[in-house]
Amino acid sequence: MAFGESPIRIKSFAFACEIVHYCDTLKNNRDYELASQLLRSGTSIGANTREAQRGVSKKDFKNKFGIALKEADETKYWLEILQATGRDVPDGMMHKCEELIRILVSITKNS
Repeated sequence: MAFGESPIRIKSFAFACEIVHYCDTLKNNRDYELASQLLRSGTSIGANTREAQRGVSKKDFKNKFGIALKEADETKYWLEILQATGRDVPDGMMHKCEELIRILVSITKNS
């Protein structure tokens, strides 16, 4: 399987694209700070996943996936804040974030 076909890479890229679109909506509603925080963490998951797959060592590989996991957990936090404060979080976004977290936990534990 090529790097581009990796399930975590495909899912994290698609999730990042959804985050970008959702953050545009948040900005339109003047939720600039929340949008900024969510945009950073939500797109960082895929960026670190991609970087991990080009890692120079097993330690580097595991470290980058660990960072991706931390970013996914932070993203879940921002989504929880948005829900708790009455913002409409797109259907399935929380579930997709949790799925990424489960995958990243599995990768870091098994590498």
